[in-house]
Amino acid sequence: METADNCRRAAFESVADVEPPRLHDLVESVLETASMVPGALTLESAATAASDARATLEEPTDEFAPETVHAHAAGVQLIYEGLRLTRTLAHEEPWTDADSNGSGDLEILAADILVARGFYLLAQTDAADKAVRTVQAFGRDQTKRADLLSDVDSLDDPDEIDTTTLDANLERDVLELAVLTGAATVGEPAPPGLLAFAEDLARDVGPAFPPTEECLTDLEPPSSKRPLEDGTTDRATSATDH
Repeated sequence: METADNCRRAAFESVADVEPPRLHDLVESVLETASMVPGALTLESAATAASDARATLEEPTDEFAPETVHAHAAGVQLIYEGLRLTRTLAHEEPWTDADSNGSGDLEILAADILVARGFYLLAQTDAADKAVRTVQAFGRDQTKRADLLSDVDSLDDPDEIDTTTLDANLERDVLELAVLTGAATVGEPAPPGLLAFAEDLARDVGPAFPPTEECLTDLEPPSSKRPLEDGTTDRATSATDH
């Protein structure tokens, strides 16, 4: 799926200046295997919102800069990848393994950088507040999850504990963030149809995204309406810079 390829390329470029090399390689490895659903949905939302606006106006709206759309899509993707990695680390606690050789600590730093870089890319957008709320909700959900599991020994039926729903709230919030960000990038309100699509998709995927082509193919617009083809992101300041 071309949209996913564009998004992955933009995400790579957004973290190209992360140092030292070992940390940079870890961040890139996270992105190499990631589903690009959040970023791709951001791009599709920008294209749909702009197309809807053109259809309702006598005069065509100005075209939006491909590099801006790419950067914002990368921002959504990076925030998700950072939070997803944080969730995995919180569940697995690799730093308790004597054989981990400090990999858990490096992964925590990588997660922080991904989220921080994503915030940097979305900081000047109308979706910035939603990005903040997404991170705050994630923190509350994971705290509640930990509290539930800490009380498991006192329950009559531990199997009744449902942590999957709490975990899947991240995917739901990120999909909404993607739609809002894409629309905000072109200065338009979020298309109701895409918000409904995001809600339905969140129920289907749970706490993990499948490959992009498995769930976003129906949203792929004609090539003439795609917001970008070969654009690049603005280079953001490294989270490790001082």
